Amino acid sequence: MPGIVIVGAQWGDEGKGKATDLLGGSIDYVVKFNGGNNAGHTVVIGDQKYALHLLPSGILTPGVTPVIGNGVVVDIEVLFHELEALVARGLDVSRLVISANAHVITGYHRTLDKVTERFLGKRQIGTTGRGIGPAYADKINRVGIRMQDLFDENILRQKVEGALEQKNHLLVKVYNRRAIAVDEIVDDLLSYVDRLRPMVGDAALLLNRALDRGENVLFEGGQATMLDVDHGTYPFVTSSSATAGGASTGSGVGPTRLDRIIGIAKAYATRVGAGPFPTELHDESGEWLRSRGFEFGTTTGRPRRTGWYDAPIVRYASRVNGLTDLVLTKLDVLTGLERIPVCVAYDVDGERVDEVPVSQSDFHHAAPIYEEFPGWSEDISGARSFDDLPSAARDYVLAIEQLSGTRISVIGTGPGRDAVIERHPLIG
Repeated sequence: MPGIVIVGAQWGDEGKGKATDLLGGSIDYVVKFNGGNNAGHTVVIGDQKYALHLLPSGILTPGVTPVIGNGVVVDIEVLFHELEALVARGLDVSRLVISANAHVITGYHRTLDKVTERFLGKRQIGTTGRGIGPAYADKINRVGIRMQDLFDENILRQKVEGALEQKNHLLVKVYNRRAIAVDEIVDDLLSYVDRLRPMVGDAALLLNRALDRGENVLFEGGQATMLDVDHGTYPFVTSSSATAGGASTGSGVGPTRLDRIIGIAKAYATRVGAGPFPTELHDESGEWLRSRGFEFGTTTGRPRRTGWYDAPIVRYASRVNGLTDLVLTKLDVLTGLERIPVCVAYDVDGERVDEVPVSQSDFHHAAPIYEEFPGWSEDISGARSFDDLPSAARDYVLAIEQLSGTRISVIGTGPGRDAVIERHPLIG
């Protein structure tokens, strides 16, 4: 089964980087197919911790070809900052391939992101201010800059002039900011051309040929299902397709070539940014989860909102992604709790609702209906088989597996690379 997709089954930060790394020894290519540097993966290898924002997690695995697909928006300054940091730590990054059709985040995208968010006031979405949304907006409006444009200065200048003609009016007349000079943007982008040239190519052709040869290609989603621009909690979402369908559109590989869809879910729930979050905790339990789980954004450092496991959310993610497997992470964080609540349904205006409401208004007003499960006090960080877990931990896993509608194939029992239990193989 050469085509494997990994997606977040909640609001992001579920531990997708660790799942990708777990598969690393069997994978030939790792593809980032959506998003930009607005979300991060933290991967722990031995006593080394790596925080990746734009690069695919597979860049940490020798012999794997990491690919940035056409569905990604690339901040080139961030790209080289990450590459240089990895080289300084002794890693080989020479295999990186970037799709010529990937769009570029420019200085004016970052500026617009920040001033627009401030302008929204109480209606802020909670963006990271890194220019992701404006870059995707330009892509849809057909005024975006693609990686391939950097290798033709005349085309690049024409496209930047066209984009800034409208944006400078907006910056000056609406936001009371200075106009941005065309030369400022063009000169900045051209400064990267020589270093970029060996990396940029036809990524879709590369990946399809790899699949033809029977090689294993892993498609790694940024953000998560509930932040998907179509299927998430709109408008409090990201600007790209973070569900499994985005793996095809963001890479140029057809959906019939995707054999396994793996969802990642924490044993509880977190969210960064604004938007509905039915199980959110505003008490000491929420602080306890945040402290125990080190719940601070890899990219932003922002404290994450914390809450109990929401089974309807993961069941929804299973449905819209077509999940074949779940990887449950951070089960160890729950150690020490006497009782563990799990959201099994919602109360919406006095009526029980078992699935995620299609109405945005109803979901904003949804109150969780909990079922409680016994906790455990034993240290599970050394557990390497399901039977190693305390009976209460096993019961918890089996209960949320049934509620979530997809088998739990892997369980994370600690932050280390080897702190996992494999109930069912993810590949083979």
